Amino acid sequence: MATALKVFDRWKEFLGDRVEQAQKSGMSEDTISKLAFQIGEFLSDKVDPENNEERILKDLWDVADESERKTMARLMVKLVNK
Repeated sequence: MATALKVFDRWKEFLGDRVEQAQKSGMSEDTISKLAFQIGEFLSDKVDPENNEERILKDLWDVADESERKTMARLMVKLVNK
């Protein structure tokens, strides 16, 4: 379990670094959220979750409608910005 949390923490750190780079390059929060949504769509379709945290996110993504998925993407960006 501790290993899975470390992997998830590394993933959040990676996403946070990418968000920070996007902000420094002048991308708006709206554009960043749209990109996060597109990445979420890709991951949901193409990548099998490797741990419980990723499985929960995928399960939530799968039951969400498009508006809820956009909210989830914005929340993930917000999570890694804190």
